[in-house]
Formats: sequence, C-alpha cells, structure tokens
Amino acid sequence: MPETTLSADDVRAIADLARLELSEDDVARYQRQLSDILDYFQKLEELDTSHIDPTSTVLPLTNVMRADKAGPALSVDEAVANAPDSDGEQFRVRAVLDS
Repeated sequence: MPETTLSADDVRAIADLARLELSEDDVARYQRQLSDILDYFQKLEELDTSHIDPTSTVLPLTNVMRADKAGPALSVDEAVANAPDSDGEQFRVRAVLDS
C-alpha cells in the first residue's frame, strides 16, 4: 500500500476552504497528520465487509419516551395563567414589525 503524502499546498487549500489561518509549523504538522489519516482510511478500504449487514447504529433501539396521547385541552384561563402579560383571554407581546 503506497503512503499518501499531501503537499503543503494541499493543506493550505484545505485550510482556505475551512477559513483557517495556519502558520508554516501548522502546515507541516497537519501535512503529516492528514496524510496519516488518509493512509488509515486506505487500510480500512482493504477490509472485506461484504458479510456485514449495513446498519445505522450498533446499539439496540428502544423508545424511552412515553406514548403521545391526546389529552383534554387547557381552558383559556389555564393557558394565560402564567403569561407575563395578557388581557385575560390573549397573550400580549411586543410588536416585532414596524407599522
């Protein structure tokens, strides 16, 4: 398996896309690190996964939420009881659009 070596210009182009400013020391460090990461992905590509079913998670799926059941609606008085400002029947809020 040939080793992947990103050029310094490749790293600068990636940094530019990510809107990052890198020093020359950063470019050299990320050049090595990103090349190592790409090499590892090449190793993973060699694995035979044809016998493994595709899954989105390896954890068992269980619903921890309660059932969603309709209940009685609040009365108007209950709905506006804790409102910071109301006229007794409706919520009052500041205008968000200029008139």
